[in-house]
This record gives sequence, C-alpha cells and structure tokens, in this order.
Amino acid sequence: MDIKRVPSINREISWLYFNERVLQEAADPTVPLIERIKFLAIFSSNLDEFYRVRVATLSRLTNLNEKAKEILGYNPKKVLNQIKNIVVKQERKFNNLYENIIVKQLAEEKIFLLNDKQLNVARGAFVKTYFREKLLATLVPIMLDNTTVLPELRDRSIYFFVKLIKEKKSTYALIEIPDSLSRFIVLPETHDLRFIILLDDIIRYSLEDIFFIFEHDSIEAYSIQLTRDAELDLDKEVSEKFIDSLSKSLQKRRKGKPMRLLYDSDMPLDMLKYLVSKMGLHGESLIPGNRYHNFKNFISFPNVGRPELQYVKYTPLPVDGLTFDKSLMAMIAKQDYLINTPYQAYDYVIHFLREAAIDPKVKEISIAVYRVAENSRIMHALINAAKNGKKVTCLVELRARFDEQNNITWSRRLEEEGVNVLYGIEDYKVHAKICLVSRAEKDKTAYYACLSTGNYNEKTAQVYADHTLLTVNKKITADLVSIFKALNKNTLPKGLKSLIVSPIDSRQAINKLIDNEIKNAKAKKPAYMILKMNSLADEQLILKLYQASNAGVKINMIIRGMCCLVPGIKGYSENIEIVSIIDKYLEHSRVHIYCNGGNELMYLTSADFMSRNIDSRVEVGFPIYDKDIKKEIRDIIDIQLNDNTKAREINSQNTNKYHKTSSALPVRAQIDTYNYLKNKNKTN
Repeated sequence: MDIKRVPSINREISWLYFNERVLQEAADPTVPLIERIKFLAIFSSNLDEFYRVRVATLSRLTNLNEKAKEILGYNPKKVLNQIKNIVVKQERKFNNLYENIIVKQLAEEKIFLLNDKQLNVARGAFVKTYFREKLLATLVPIMLDNTTVLPELRDRSIYFFVKLIKEKKSTYALIEIPDSLSRFIVLPETHDLRFIILLDDIIRYSLEDIFFIFEHDSIEAYSIQLTRDAELDLDKEVSEKFIDSLSKSLQKRRKGKPMRLLYDSDMPLDMLKYLVSKMGLHGESLIPGNRYHNFKNFISFPNVGRPELQYVKYTPLPVDGLTFDKSLMAMIAKQDYLINTPYQAYDYVIHFLREAAIDPKVKEISIAVYRVAENSRIMHALINAAKNGKKVTCLVELRARFDEQNNITWSRRLEEEGVNVLYGIEDYKVHAKICLVSRAEKDKTAYYACLSTGNYNEKTAQVYADHTLLTVNKKITADLVSIFKALNKNTLPKGLKSLIVSPIDSRQAINKLIDNEIKNAKAKKPAYMILKMNSLADEQLILKLYQASNAGVKINMIIRGMCCLVPGIKGYSENIEIVSIIDKYLEHSRVHIYCNGGNELMYLTSADFMSRNIDSRVEVGFPIYDKDIKKEIRDIIDIQLNDNTKAREINSQNTNKYHKTSSALPVRAQIDTYNYLKNKNKTN
C-alpha cells in the first residue's frame, strides 16, 4: 500500500473539525445555557493553544524547499490557508451563536449582559465607583505615534486599541485589560432582573476618565488579542541546568513570534492598517472576531439565574468493595479494583497514597507524574511519606506543555522535603501514569500498583473520564519494578513481560495484536477490534488499520480529538466505523479490545495512536486480567458505541453528523455510564 496514496486528512485540519464538535455543544439547545457558554470558552481556549503550537510549527515549516515538502507530504503554506478559511467560518458561527442566540436566551432568563451604552444613571454610577476603586490604578495607557516602536504585546492578553480624534487628527493608544480581576461584574438586581457587565465595558464606559488630559472630539476603542508561538528552545540536558533553561524559555514564550491577531471586526480599516504596519503581520495572521476576545474567561461565567441553567452535579459513586474506613491495601491484596472517574470518587487514589505514607510496613513509593493540581493532595501525600521515613521517588515531567511552571514549582518543593526527584529521560517525555508501593510482608516485599489512563490530578479527575487500576498482580508489578529501576538510572527498561511500553515495544506489540486479528479474519474466524483514544495520526498505524479492514477485521473506534484516518473508503476502510463523543465530561481514557479468536484481550494505556506517543514518549499500556473488571470496561465501551445523543460520526465529508443507532430510545453514554455504575453497585 503506497503511503502517499492512502486516504488521510491533515492532522491540523482534522483538529479543527474536532473543535467544531465543541462548537456544536455550544449550539445544542438541549445543553443548559450556562454550560453552552462554557463550551464557547473551551472552543476559544482550544483555538488559542492550536495557534500557539500547531500553527506556529506550520509557520516555521513554510520556509522548506519543495523537496522537503514532498518528504513532509503536504505544503505547509496551503495548509495554513486552509486553516484560516476554516477558522474564519468557525469564528462567524461563534459570533452569531453568542450575539444572536446566547445573549438573547440569557435575556429570556432575566439575565442581561449590558455593554457601556446600555447603563442607566444608577448602574452607571455603580460602574464609575467600581472603576475608580478597583480598576483605575491598574490601567496605564501607552501612547503611540509614528516614531514610537509598538511595545511587545503579551501573549493572549486583551488590549484596547484606542483612537482619539481632535479636528480630524488621530492619536493612538493601547490599554491592557488587567487579568487580576474577575472578567464579570454582577450589577445590583432590579425588579428580579439580573445584570452582568464585562470588565472590558467598564473600561469603555470610563475612557474619558483615563484620557482626561488629552483634548479630543471623540474617542473609540476596539479590542485585540495576540496569540504567540509557544514552542520552547531548550537545553535537553536533564539536570538543574535544564530547569534553569526551561524557566528562561518560559519567559521567552511570552515574546514568541506573533501567530494570530484577533481583532474586533468593527475596527475601522485605518486602525487595522496602522496595527498591521506596526506589528509587521501577514494577512493569514489576521482573524476578524467580535467585540470580546479571550473568551476562555467565560468558563467562569457566573450563574445568577436558575440552578437548571447548569448541569446537575452528580455525587461521585463508591467503588464496590472499597471503603475509606479500612486499609485499601488489605482490600487490593485480595482482588483488583477499577476506578472510573469522574463517575466514581478519585479520593480512592489519594487515600491509597495517604495510607502508604503512614503505614509502617511501607518502605518505598515510586510514581511518575505529568500534570498535577496546583494544590495537589497527591504531592502532599508524597511529602508526608518522605517525612515519615519512606523512600519516595517522584519522576516529574517538566516538559508537560503549559504546565511546566507548576511542575518546576512542585519539583523544587519535593526536593526540599526529602523526596528523590527525577526529571525524566533525555529525548523522551515521560507520559506514563504509574505508581508502585513497596511493603514489607512476612519477610518479603509485596508490591501494590496504581496505573491509570489519566493524570494524577484530582482537579481534572472531576471532568476527565478515565480508568484507574489498583492491583497486586505480580506480572504487572514485576514490570513496574523494572521500569522504575530503569528510570532511576535515566534509561529505558528491558525484558518486560506484561506491560506494553513506549518507545520500547508499543509499535511492535500493537502490530502483533492487529496481525493476529488479520490472521483470524483470513482464516474465517471471528476478528474485530474496539479502540478508544484521544487522537489518531500515526501514518504507520493508519496503514495497519487499513490493512486489517481490507482483511475483513471489523474495527470500531471512539476518538475524541483529531483523526487522520478516513473511514468508509472503498478498498481501504470499509470495515472501520469511528465516532467521537463530546459531552459534559472530557473523554480521556484509552482502551484497546482485541477479539483474539473469541478470548478477548483488553489493555488500558496512557498512549494515543500518535507518533510521539509510540516513538518519543515513555508510555505504559497495561492488560486487564480480572474478568469482572474486563466486563465492566466492555459494558461501558458498549454504551459509548451505542450513544445516539452526543456521539458524532467521523466520515470523509467531515460533517460531524450525529450518530444514529438502531435503538429507539436515546442513549447518552455519560449519563448512562453513571447509571450503569450506580445500579451495578446496588446489586453487588
């Protein structure tokens, strides 16, 4: 199969269609109104990161010669043009949705978003007082003229570009909107009507108070937001020098090359031309937007109306057989347990580490972390363990994008408290989510493991749907001992028996599992795969899946994000069906199920089907041996495959069409999974 002729979609374009699915949730009238606003915020935040990382990378690649582009497989400049066309259309949808639908529906709920032109005398006086007391001291306008060099605009900060006109002569200025205050100010309620104003409009309302020393006939302000290249130029040496290098690079990130200027589309052309000239921007960097930028702040939009305007908050369910008033390790010693977050309580993981921290028989704790919460109870448990005399080793991946500073802070704190901190392996990010506890039992060492598809982060565990396994299985723990020994020596492990580990053997192991299905299909035996992941972009694995499809292997996939494989193409992917679920929680788990001639094999993993996960990161995939847990995961996956409410079909037209099933009843995987686990707990 010629890789150049294989049907595929460019990964950046595919990602944009994923973000379109997020926008669909914001447009869905069945989603509670405040949650729809949050989906707008997620869409906006996603797009910011996309420009900072992916568009920045493409921009660097535009200087490649034609031969290099042929090796790459696409023309970066053409892709950048495609991106701009898609993003402009999405921004129009976004603006229309917000301005013409969301704002009107808020008004129907007696919640009014007021701008600077809509304030009566009483509310105007309230705003002026707020401005003088809270805002004025934080605002320092920068006056511009033809000789002034435009100051470096901070990445993703909102600015007002201001024009003062006096007798047809224009004077320009910039004002940075402070991010230290809430973006939303709730105004006094009147006659059961609720009013909210954005910080932006308080500043607009008070422009005369800011520029009072300048004579002018008129004054106008338009918002702009610059997104910069976020990639880091790093010294790869894993040492204290690396931390210093990373810290300096994080400072440079704020001054990266401009990637996108989002501007108020009402801005007059002369003002836009002035900005473009001063900033040296190219046309593809200009994205017209609406009145408000940095919409990610809308994730904190206050609900001043009915509780029904937000999702019902479900109480996390207990895991059958696990209790907090007894030793978790004593229970895990008898059988494996699975925690399905956020449906079930993440507190079990924290309790597991707290118990290890105080248990006199526990001698050692080893853990690898990628993203942790700011005030992490996981990290506090490790610190307490070190204080109690345990040998604690924590591998902190400093290169977790956009969490670098938090990880640096925690690594230094851990070292101060006596924890042995590792900084990963040169050339490989450690993305595995693994923990091993060593305990002295009857003159020998017993091992307790906690492996997950998601990060050791109690905050994201409230919204990320992941699976976490607690086990003493000797095949798994023996491999974990080898992995942590190798990481301590800054090397990769060898001779593993049970776990599938990148970059050592993931590609070979996955190919072997797929080849087994191909062999069975050709022998007319049952052959299928069910694969769930966040992203699919690795060309070699796409080829392998096409090969399996052509051999007659039935392949069902659940992919939340980008998907470069094109299903349903004759001669390539006729036996492949893919859905993407976007809902209340972020689908983050990675699950592989292989028919294996009727004796299903099941793996959970930290890795997606991305080249970086297979070849350039330390990832751990772990088998599920317990029959009851296998059934539970299979049942949850089956619910997701039958979702006809929040699942979208991935197809060659990229239409994000909602998935239809044979069920006459609505199936909403996340709600039905919660109810499944709730009912299962009752019957046991």
